[in-house]
Amino acid sequence: MSVSSYLVVLFLHFLLFLKFSSSSNAAVYDSFVNCLTTKSIPQSEISKIVYSPNNSSFNPILQAYIRNRRFFNSPTASKPVIIVAATAESHVAAAVLCTKEANLQLKIRSGGHDYEGISYISNVPFVMLDMSNLRSISVNTNDKTAWVQAGSTLGELYYNIWVKSKVLGFPAGVCPTVGVGGHLSGGGYGNMIRKFGLSVDNVLDARLVDVDGRIVDRKAMGEDVFWAIRGGGGASFGVILAYKIQLVQVPQIVTYFRVERFLDQNVTDTVVQWQNVASKIDNDLFMRLLLQPVTAKKSGNATKSKTIRATFVALFLGDSTRLMSLISKEFPALGLTEQDCFQMSWIDSVLHWANFDNTTKPDALLNRTGDPLNFIKRKSDYVQVPIPRNALESIIQKIISLGKPGLVFNPYGGRMAEIPEDETPFPHRAGILFKIQYFVNWNEEGVAAEKNYLSRIRELYNFMTPYVSMNPRQAFLNYRDLDIGTNDNGPHSLEEGRVYGTKYFKKNFDRLVNA
Repeated sequence: MSVSSYLVVLFLHFLLFLKFSSSSNAAVYDSFVNCLTTKSIPQSEISKIVYSPNNSSFNPILQAYIRNRRFFNSPTASKPVIIVAATAESHVAAAVLCTKEANLQLKIRSGGHDYEGISYISNVPFVMLDMSNLRSISVNTNDKTAWVQAGSTLGELYYNIWVKSKVLGFPAGVCPTVGVGGHLSGGGYGNMIRKFGLSVDNVLDARLVDVDGRIVDRKAMGEDVFWAIRGGGGASFGVILAYKIQLVQVPQIVTYFRVERFLDQNVTDTVVQWQNVASKIDNDLFMRLLLQPVTAKKSGNATKSKTIRATFVALFLGDSTRLMSLISKEFPALGLTEQDCFQMSWIDSVLHWANFDNTTKPDALLNRTGDPLNFIKRKSDYVQVPIPRNALESIIQKIISLGKPGLVFNPYGGRMAEIPEDETPFPHRAGILFKIQYFVNWNEEGVAAEKNYLSRIRELYNFMTPYVSMNPRQAFLNYRDLDIGTNDNGPHSLEEGRVYGTKYFKKNFDRLVNA
């Protein structure tokens, strides 16, 4: 069976349900280990990379890259029967073959930032393949390329590029603990998207373990599979070992700003103007907008009231003088001042976007731990026409009334509008003004709290229905959201998969199914 025909099942479901042997976990573990030895993996290596739930290292390895507290100690989320913490490509190939022979589900985790925990939880017995030890990065400044293994984080990638060159970068996400494997295979989105496109628009080659345990590159896997793993979800077609990426030229000086505006500062007018400017302004400028409910103290008294805070965060690939000229002419409602603008190197802008303070050194990007865990839920949408002013006013009031969920608006345009929808599986290109990320974080334990906050973000999502894309209502794969569809792997699996597959991939869904 070919890699595309076998692994397309995983694409259709994201949660692949396979029949589990009636043997005990111990017997399954022994059988799995025996299988690895038949794949030329020495026993001395097996003992260092294969873990059963009885091993004292099992929980620390499992929990090390869980980024959503909802799944950290969830009694309803089953743990893997085996963890394979691969340290070599041969371990990955053997794990794929032995998981298939054991008739188990295989979950692949690089950074663990998948919002629904799909890489490390399931409702059927499964093997978790932890890629975090496969994180070598080789930067070639001569041809401006790099090979980066799937277990690397974005922070490690940025740091390694910076060590070799101060004028090269890579267009990818702003959170440094995100794993490269999942990020790139789902598209890869960041603050240089308007200048250079997605991460996958800058991928040249890849190394992948197919369903038969072969390690293949772009030529050997074929163009259909190579097309599919650049935005179609890498685990759907094999296990991504590494990507070869095209680095991009960044100026020695870039400019960063972060300014806040509140409801009593004509914030609605500012958001209206942002909508009409952010996707059309100079491609060197990316301006993210966050709308969050906050509690503010009224001037002159101690009374607190709910209001909205609009935060504008920007990366400009140039100096502050040119930036101020652009903003003054095209986005005067923001009221940006020279004091708001900070010139710095590209690597320092990476640190600022990751919310490090001004004294932080680039080696902080090597920290794989990340922020303290929160309970979180994320959803996504795409906006194709500006939201009318009166609708924005009602959205703002809705956010204030709900009291917790917020919105992040990420502008498109520029390079994104120039790339055809079928160039990669990622279809959200021309005609998109901005992408919305819905977010809610909470710290309260318990089922009641989770139900409460999930209800709020879903209510906000439903409220936004008239103002976002439709037929289909589009969604971003890397903001995985099980609310928009799941699959029970029954006789109607293709139809069920199409429900959410067309939201993520539009017309590219059918090509992915047949890749």
